[in-house]
Amino acid sequence: MPTHTNSPTVTVWSDIGCPWASLALHTLNDAVDRRQLDLQIDHRAFPLELFNSEPTPKFIVDPEIVTIAANRPELGWRLWSGRPETYPVTTLPALEAVQAAKDPAIGGLRGSDELDRALRTAFYVDSKCISLHSVILELAEGCEHVDAEALAAALARGSGRAEVYEQWRIAQGPGIQGSPHLFAADGYASHNPGATFTWTRSPYEGGFPRLDAYSTDWADELLDALYADADAAVNADATAAAR
Repeated sequence: MPTHTNSPTVTVWSDIGCPWASLALHTLNDAVDRRQLDLQIDHRAFPLELFNSEPTPKFIVDPEIVTIAANRPELGWRLWSGRPETYPVTTLPALEAVQAAKDPAIGGLRGSDELDRALRTAFYVDSKCISLHSVILELAEGCEHVDAEALAAALARGSGRAEVYEQWRIAQGPGIQGSPHLFAADGYASHNPGATFTWTRSPYEGGFPRLDAYSTDWADELLDALYADADAAVNADATAAAR
């Protein structure tokens, strides 16, 4: 877990194809942007298709999108409007690209987070097939802090794949509860923060998700704690240097 720095870090385990994870990240990013803070997000893969041995079913994702978008219309999400045959059957290439982009020569954590945001927007808003290498690289071209050519070369070498599979292995342990699970300094850990929801019955039996409540307060509370700690660390360093 990252130590105290002037730019705190939040580690987020998630799948890009998980609407609940995308909601949490939007809430956190919105609070960061509104407060004009400099927060690093370290993305870790929680690859649902590897856990479940199947593509994440559209009949599960669609009602989750409707439920979340009805509660948070500012997301701008839409149901899939592309051709049925172009619906992403896998998010592994996208997850691998986000990991590969962490290389400082490609983008570092900032570039990796920019690419993650672009991939989520492409899927939930623009109905783009983020399973495709060409789509991923097109999105990377639009990321200010990502070297798209370097990313293309890295993906051609298989960069990011080993990291995704290693993170999948770690996520099978008891410490990671699902997508999303957020971690930060001083023992902060929260699975699907802010959301109180349940399925009326199993989606495989025709059930629907019911969002009973969603609070965005968790993001500001987390940022308050992180930046208070960061300021305290800076003051402590300054005091030590003055001695």
